[in-house]
Amino acid sequence: MKSPRRYGSPDATRLQARDIYDGLLLVDKPAGPTSHDIVAHIRRQFQFDKVGHGGTLDPQATGLLVILIGRGTKLSSTVMNSDKVYEGYLRLGITTDSQDASGAVLSERDPSAVTREALEGEISKYSGDIMQTPPMVSAIKMQGRALYKLARKGKTVEREPRLIHIYEFTLIEFDPPRASFRLNCSKGTYVRTICNDIGETLGCGAVLDELRRTRAGNWSIQDALTLPAIEAMDKAQLLEHIIPVHKVTKANDPGA
Repeated sequence: MKSPRRYGSPDATRLQARDIYDGLLLVDKPAGPTSHDIVAHIRRQFQFDKVGHGGTLDPQATGLLVILIGRGTKLSSTVMNSDKVYEGYLRLGITTDSQDASGAVLSERDPSAVTREALEGEISKYSGDIMQTPPMVSAIKMQGRALYKLARKGKTVEREPRLIHIYEFTLIEFDPPRASFRLNCSKGTYVRTICNDIGETLGCGAVLDELRRTRAGNWSIQDALTLPAIEAMDKAQLLEHIIPVHKVTKANDPGA
């Protein structure tokens, strides 16, 4: 018969040491690496068993990436379902296969006839509940296969429109052919698709030129660590920046 586990045993000590790292880490993702690259880097550097993220950012996008550590991975749906805020730039006069500046160019048209008033008029139409068709270059799966893998083979399949919600969409600066904007939206919103659709309506095409996530739910980019800052830390220093699981669940409890 096995003796009961005591708090002083090696197993209990390891469990306690592991539990203190369970939670969320806010990272300011740079342009270039994928969200999965950041996850793998943190797992490897700090030798965590479980690491995930709470919502993908495209490789060229920057900003708030919520990293989930240990039992924090169980909060994935809580973080992913949260509303997001973005700041970015769209570029008029071009379309690409990915709907952003990183894709292969499909067409180029003269955008000089587009005025600020015309662009603001189109942006103002994106308010409230909207049905959006996801792009082919996306991680959405159909019959078990990611759409972007089909897109790489030149295939296009029918996609079901999805309901999204736009809380705020504001044109900040208009410096043709670029325009900066701020967007507050629900989960699952493809910002590059909005830029593409606006460009088509205006008759000149458009792509998402730059994108930065500044907020996800209750979490802000102002509280995030840059990747170089994380790389310079040891595990004990990182612990000071991890948001414990119990604090996350309490913050998201309406009755708290």
